[in-house]
Amino acid sequence: MAAILAGLGLYLYFVEIPAKQSEESRDTQSKRLVSFDEHQVTKLSVSSSGSDVVLTQGANHTWQIKSPIHTEADKRQIQGMIRALITGKVARVVEETPSSLAPFGLDAPATVVTIAAGQQEERIAIGDSGPLSSTLYVLRGSDQKVLLTDLASKDFLNKNLMAFRRKEVLQFNHNDVERLRLTYPQTEMVLYSDEQKPKKRWKIRFPIEAEADQTAVQALLFRLEDLKALAIIDPGPERVAKATLFTKPKVKVTIHAAGADQTVKIYQPDPASGEAFAETVLEGPLYKVSPTAIKDLTKDLFALQDKRLLGAEIAQVALLSVKTRDHQYVLIHQNDEWLLEDNPTEKISQEHADLFVSRVVNLPAEERVLKQPGALTPYGLAAPAAEFVATGKDGKIVGKLTLGSQVGGLVYAMGQRLPGVFQARADLLTQIPTTESLLQPDSPTVRKQP
Repeated sequence: MAAILAGLGLYLYFVEIPAKQSEESRDTQSKRLVSFDEHQVTKLSVSSSGSDVVLTQGANHTWQIKSPIHTEADKRQIQGMIRALITGKVARVVEETPSSLAPFGLDAPATVVTIAAGQQEERIAIGDSGPLSSTLYVLRGSDQKVLLTDLASKDFLNKNLMAFRRKEVLQFNHNDVERLRLTYPQTEMVLYSDEQKPKKRWKIRFPIEAEADQTAVQALLFRLEDLKALAIIDPGPERVAKATLFTKPKVKVTIHAAGADQTVKIYQPDPASGEAFAETVLEGPLYKVSPTAIKDLTKDLFALQDKRLLGAEIAQVALLSVKTRDHQYVLIHQNDEWLLEDNPTEKISQEHADLFVSRVVNLPAEERVLKQPGALTPYGLAAPAAEFVATGKDGKIVGKLTLGSQVGGLVYAMGQRLPGVFQARADLLTQIPTTESLLQPDSPTVRKQP
């Protein structure tokens, strides 16, 4: 009996299971639209919308357009089409030997794609949509079968030359940028990044030397990195004619990244037309861009300055003096702990104190009211609602913040970092703790309270 069972087991292992696996593999292969894998693809030819585009893969998996012009290609657009073809599945074979292609929209296909992997090649003609959503009829060149597939029309229709061209006006990674120069018709600003742990920090070098608003600079770099062409005018008569309309650029940006400079100038010869054009090099193409790019890349000094009013970092604060109309106290930072100057033996909530000091240090100005402080009474700053003074370990004042009258959700404010009168969020006025609220429940003072 044991020998019979052993023989049955061997039969299943060496005959039945491999046969089933082979059948499943054949079934999977029969459902594939293209027989080779994505990483093997080296060439793509696309005929669509009256244009023929030939693309080839070069070194480092980069893609180039070889025809009708020689230029850089949009890698993501190409990979999307290749992936759609490679992962595309055949739902069923509609016609083995079709007598007519017209019923499937394949007599004059909207798009014809030839995909090659070395010496292997497959031609796929894209026809009409199938009976179900997200299905397309195709004619496969290798066997001339009409197939119903799960391909989506968005991946294949209206794919002209512009669809495959690289549309990024500049090529850089925002993390690699070390310098940034912004030039406008009436002013110029220069920013540098300092490599500081744990991350780089941006500083304004011109027209003043000051800390920069890190979020604002990063947002500007993201906008620049994402600047894309809506259309491209290659060197030639049209480009020459268009350039004659240009005068002074609305925006000129120069970045220094990865050891090289890149510059883009944005022109708007006729604002009423709603058109704007970007130029990177004089002999290169012109890029038609959205006119909103001018607004996105135009920044005044205040927009890029560090707008935190106090003027000190948390690590610099050894003492924080807090004064309101109802109470005042001093927090001391000693041995990585916050203490109350008047009651240094009392235990206070470190989490509560850290949060409060962080709110004071990081309160930003929202709007500028006056560039230089004049009469303070109209803004409630002559008799302020709250005052904060930060002192460093050397006993010198490192930051000041004064809050005046509240108007809606904003409060008038002055700070050491920026000259002038500003409006800031008024939340801080209700977030100033009393000494009692800072104390921990097991503090002696709290235990004595009835």
